Amino acid sequence: MTEESANAQVRSEIARKTRRSFLAGGVATLAGLSCFEWMRSRRADEDEPWPLRIGLRADEQLSRDYFRPSRLARTFPAAAVETGRPNGDIGLGDDPDPDWKLNFGEQALSLADILALPKTVMITELKCIEGWSRVIQWGGARFSDFLAKFNDEPLDGGSYVSLETPDGEYYVGLDMESAMHPQTLLCYEMNGRPLEPQHGAPLRLVTPVKYGIKNIKRIGTIEFQRSRPRDYWAERGYDWYAGF
Repeated sequence: MTEESANAQVRSEIARKTRRSFLAGGVATLAGLSCFEWMRSRRADEDEPWPLRIGLRADEQLSRDYFRPSRLARTFPAAAVETGRPNGDIGLGDDPDPDWKLNFGEQALSLADILALPKTVMITELKCIEGWSRVIQWGGARFSDFLAKFNDEPLDGGSYVSLETPDGEYYVGLDMESAMHPQTLLCYEMNGRPLEPQHGAPLRLVTPVKYGIKNIKRIGTIEFQRSRPRDYWAERGYDWYAGF
């Protein structure tokens, strides 16, 4: 075989494989688009196509099975503390109201009321559902201590907690077990300093057993409900439970 014929054979083989790869890629793309369209067009279940909702429920069940009130999120030494990363400003459109109050039932509580509760300091990891995380030192009152002081309603494991920003633009729902977890705090300090507005001043939720989307900033209202409260990101297709 001459060099010219050998080169021609190589070029022919490359062209054949290129056509085959192009065809295979086209078929795979078409199959992917068809699968996505099928999933998107399925019957809605709680505003989501049922195949996606089944997946979210499986994730939730796995997180619930793993959850234990006595199982603590990992804590870190002071040397590991990082600068906070501002992320998400829904409900933080204006500067904090200097006359801010936390509405809880018939009560309008001041920051001084929260500061009077036993203080807890912890260094935990805030995990964003986008994939990044930060190790932060938090200071605040345990949610369980808040309820012990200010709640006079009978509660059980079937109750839920609803939290909203003062303007109502951001809102989350928590299962009672997660709200009562010993590391769930109503926080007013971050890395040893009072919260800054972009991090949720004057008061935010920190619960390291949940993704950051549940760690609502600038809480304005806390309520109890017997059914699952509405949740900003769950309404947009994310897992309502959002636990690890």
